[in-house]
Parts: sequence; structure tokens; C-alpha cells
Amino acid sequence: MNAGTKDDPWQLVTAPGSSTYSMFVEGDELVCQVGSTTLKYHARAIDDLAAWLREQGDWVALGAADESKAAPESSVEAWGRSESNPVGGWYGLRKGYRGRFGMYLPPLLESLGLVELTHDARNNRVRAI
Repeated sequence: MNAGTKDDPWQLVTAPGSSTYSMFVEGDELVCQVGSTTLKYHARAIDDLAAWLREQGDWVALGAADESKAAPESSVEAWGRSESNPVGGWYGLRKGYRGRFGMYLPPLLESLGLVELTHDARNNRVRAI
């Protein structure tokens, strides 16, 4: 397992297996590098999402969506934008690139051994272990 630092980032694959990307923690930011695109999230998203999934007690849809599109209700993506989450809104930090929380965070949590994740072509779900 990689260290999750800039010099030794986590190497990840999206739930459907269609894209590879890397993530690392730098200060209080979780940096996600997808090709030439950089997304940034609050680093606390790792622990906060794991805790929320434990509270749900069952499978939750990922619901990945770009920032400009609505997130499916009760999905990981919707929670990552909700005013009721621990940060009071978007976990994404970079305007215009705040979405896709449901795409990139669950595979990281799976690699850290915190969740189970389905790996279907579409409509993937996640649950706490």
C-alpha cells in the first residue's frame, strides 16, 4: 500500500474499472489527480465519509456527478454536497471541480479497508465494513 503522500500517492481505479487516478494528502487537502485534471477535497472526507457510511448501515449508491449536475438523492455524491454533512456543504475545494466525490472517494476507502464497493459497469454502491 502506498503512503498517500505526494511522493508516494495511492494508485486507484474507479469502481467500474474504467479509469485510473492517484490521490494523496497534502496538509488538510486530499488531492486527486485524474490525467491532467486536479481535484481537491477536504482531507477529513476520508474519515467523515467512512463514519457516515457506518451510520447508514447498508449499501449506498455512489451517484457520481459533475458539479453542475444534480446528485442522486441519498447517494455518496449528494452527501458530499449536503449542508448537513460535517463541513456544511461541498467537500470539493476547487470551484468548477467540486463534483465527482462519489466517483473518487469510495475506491480510496476500499483500498484503505474501510468499505466494500461493487464493481459493476454502472450504478455502483458502497457500504462500510
